[in-house]
Amino acid sequence: MKKTTTTLTPLALKDAPALIETVFPAQKVSFEAQQERTSVQSQTLTGLGSYWKGRKPLILVRAILLASLLPPTENAQADLALFEKLMAFDDEGLARRAVISNAVSPAEIAARIQLDKPWDYFKAKIRRGDVTAGDIRWMSFPLDVDAKGISLRWERSLSDDDKLVIYRKLLATYTSYEEKAGVGKRPEELDQDWLYSPVWPEVNRHYAHLGINVQSLPELVEQLGILRYGHRPRVGDTFSGGGSIPFEAARIGCDAYASDLNPIACMLTWGDANIIGASSSRREIISQGQSALADAVDQRINELGIEHDADGNRAKAYLWCLEARCPETGWMVPLSSTWTVSKARNVIARLLPDFKNKRFDIEIVSGASKAEMSAAEKGTVQDGDMVYALDGKTYRTTIKTLRGDFRQADGATGNRLRRWEKHDFKPHPGDIFQERLYAVQWISKETLNAGRQETWFAAPTDADLKGEQRIDQLVAESLNRWQKKGLVPDMAIEPGDKTDEPIRTRGWTHWHHLFSPRQLLVAALVHEQIQAMPPDLQPALSLSLAKMLDWSSKLCRYGTGAARESIAQTFYNQAYNTNYFYGVRSFVTGKNYLFLTDAASSISGSLIVKNKEASNLQHDAELWITDPPYADAVNYHEIAEFFIAWLRKNPPKPFDDWVWDSRRALAVKGSGEDFRHGMVAAYKAMADHMPDNGMQCVMFTHQDTAVWGDLIGIFWAAGLQVVAAWYIATETTSELKKGGYVQGTVILMLKKRAAGERTGFKQRLLPAVRQEVARQIETMMHLNDTVEASHGEPVWGDSDLQMAGYAAALKVLTAYTRIGDEDVTAFALRPRNKGEVTVVDEIVQQAAETASSLLVPEGLTADTWGRLTGIERFVLRMMDMETAGVAKLDNYQNFAKAFRVTDYTRVMGDMRPNNARLKRVSEYASRDLTDGTEIGSTRLGQLIIALQQLLKDTEAQVIVEQLRAEMADFLEARTLLVDMLTFIERKTTETEVRFAAEVLGARLKNLRFGE
Repeated sequence: MKKTTTTLTPLALKDAPALIETVFPAQKVSFEAQQERTSVQSQTLTGLGSYWKGRKPLILVRAILLASLLPPTENAQADLALFEKLMAFDDEGLARRAVISNAVSPAEIAARIQLDKPWDYFKAKIRRGDVTAGDIRWMSFPLDVDAKGISLRWERSLSDDDKLVIYRKLLATYTSYEEKAGVGKRPEELDQDWLYSPVWPEVNRHYAHLGINVQSLPELVEQLGILRYGHRPRVGDTFSGGGSIPFEAARIGCDAYASDLNPIACMLTWGDANIIGASSSRREIISQGQSALADAVDQRINELGIEHDADGNRAKAYLWCLEARCPETGWMVPLSSTWTVSKARNVIARLLPDFKNKRFDIEIVSGASKAEMSAAEKGTVQDGDMVYALDGKTYRTTIKTLRGDFRQADGATGNRLRRWEKHDFKPHPGDIFQERLYAVQWISKETLNAGRQETWFAAPTDADLKGEQRIDQLVAESLNRWQKKGLVPDMAIEPGDKTDEPIRTRGWTHWHHLFSPRQLLVAALVHEQIQAMPPDLQPALSLSLAKMLDWSSKLCRYGTGAARESIAQTFYNQAYNTNYFYGVRSFVTGKNYLFLTDAASSISGSLIVKNKEASNLQHDAELWITDPPYADAVNYHEIAEFFIAWLRKNPPKPFDDWVWDSRRALAVKGSGEDFRHGMVAAYKAMADHMPDNGMQCVMFTHQDTAVWGDLIGIFWAAGLQVVAAWYIATETTSELKKGGYVQGTVILMLKKRAAGERTGFKQRLLPAVRQEVARQIETMMHLNDTVEASHGEPVWGDSDLQMAGYAAALKVLTAYTRIGDEDVTAFALRPRNKGEVTVVDEIVQQAAETASSLLVPEGLTADTWGRLTGIERFVLRMMDMETAGVAKLDNYQNFAKAFRVTDYTRVMGDMRPNNARLKRVSEYASRDLTDGTEIGSTRLGQLIIALQQLLKDTEAQVIVEQLRAEMADFLEARTLLVDMLTFIERKTTETEVRFAAEVLGARLKNLRFGE
């Protein structure tokens, strides 16, 4: 691309605020972030290893970076519009994304848009005999093609630019941003030059006064960096994890610095830059190296003859289960929660008693009947018990009994499982849990290399079992040598929150115990071959090994889905889940995981990766963007040890400079005093390596309200002041976050606190906080109204406005160096007593309440809103959000906290993250509405009872008299009741309740005082 010329004044924006301090389209960023998170395989970075679950969406990182560099002008609406163009959130960008997606059929387009000359764009095919070419010539859109007896396809000669005419019209028929964006590709999936070609003239006009003249995003980033800092922006992340923050920073043209205490995180971040971000020629070399690795190991496997039968068919998967002796009968019983092998092909495993040897043979039955399939669903492990039938009698023993669980003197649980030793790789004959091969999935030799393979399941033959014995012999002979060379782990499993599980449930004490003999053999061969490859390929191939290991351990569940069978990855969630039955891939299928990713995305800046703790910092940056590991359920240091155990000996360059240990003691994690000290050290180091006009962005998922107080203290002690906060919803219903976790991300923006001492007192801080909250929300609501009037949608939702309340409080608070008599650094670092409510907690809560009091739901008067209790406000607020279709579980959690609701779950009808909703009026039970419940003791609770009575045909006048008798202030409260009933009438989804609310409201409104 030809370099544009421009005249810039370095540091002209040195003291200018950033756009993100006042404007950020959080709702659109939220939707785009969710789209990226749910796109699974098409995500750019996960192909390197999806075992790192905490990557922040790249689109979110891009939005933060651009909004931190762009300056605001006097026209906030124009600033917002231009920012959305740069993010491809505008109508033109959405149309281009939709063209490339091609997800809307011509028939649907024809039905939605007006078009006089459709045959310039589409070809019609006649499907009915009564339609002629002459008939088609006069047809125009909108058009029901099925009714007209034709089908449509695009005119083949059309370019993407030609199709834009149609897609602009199509998107104009959609009413919401979600609909428009939902039919398009994600911005990063498009050719960036084509996507942004209409944007640059507008950017250059908008910022002409600054001398900006650009034709690409990296050029814009560099020029903004010169204007702000005198050079290209430097972006740092000292908790880099999977590397999405530094990768995206480098991709859009920043010079990025990434560091992490964890070497696995560093390896992934290195891979982001040096594999995904590599040149096309370099990626081809890596791809050839992966193929050479797979071919070399495949040859070794074939030479060993451990994956083929006598006819030349090759194994695809081996199914294993545990086996234990029943203490009641002495029989060895195979353990599995299901004996279904394949739902798609009606294959089951059937237990056949062997009375002579007191064990069960396992028969593989194909073409099982519906009744047999149903019976096989229930395995021999049910509800934590071993369950089986023999001679018509059912025997049941708890797994805890089999293990011999007992309570130790210190209160911890122990058991009788033998602890495996370093040289072990399979159970001893006397161990409680044995391991048994019970089925093999075979691929016919004729279809081995075909696109569609012919496969079948069979019970293992004597030859198969001898093959397993051959593998056992090879591992027994080689394990000590492999461990000394670092080809196989010799590292002990350190007890921990997650790592206790394999120790407790299986007696495994070393990391190689998590792998079957076959898996150990294959992994050792792969690792050995990597060390024989050219040195420049070894780091990339180390990522290949790590990815393969994630998909090849005894923790890989075997699944029997309706569509097909599958073997899950080890880290399908964030724990070490041991299985009663599991799948072992053969190398012919397992080698696929050596191939990392086809994703390619060139980076325009630079990316340096260091394996250091966050506080040990030698690099400067203007923007520090971090997603630190606090209040987090993910124990990455423990998860990483699974991989560290394999890679720690003789790592290739540049990995050999890193410390191949999780360094648990140094990891910043969890909460409490150590956490706060570690965080203060990290953020002070970043502040010290940031210019006075630099900025920090801290992302966190706020599951714990106490974290807010901790964060304020941390930022105080680090010399930082909050300048803005935004809320990004990234909620999904994935396996990762079952149990109703909040998955919204809070974006906090911070700058260095002004020099000098400032002392604040509680009685003065509270009014100042309330004033700042009101100012912030009123400013945002004004822009909301302006944008909604122009474009039909507001910029922010209630969650964003509520977050502005927190931001305003933090902005006021973090400007001070002392609160009363206490230095804020001392406050930040002192231990907190359980249940202690500090002045900071009080002020933050006041800010939340102030913000919430300003957010009067549409349809209620401000006077009514001001007179409601917390639970009443919560229910009515969420009814309003449900009507608008924007309520998700985290909204309920956030507003429950803001309104000080004791237990919001008592008024919830559904608690699933993406299906969360309140109870309907008709769903409340009598016990929900007693005086002893939070809602039952309120006027709203009494109204719900009244509406339920009206639905049961109780006379309205009788209900009014009951309300009058039960409410001492009935006459004063009457207008409040009428206002709430009118609101319920408008917002309820229940037709009968709407009618009842109208009737009761009218009766109360027209009630004469003399009645």
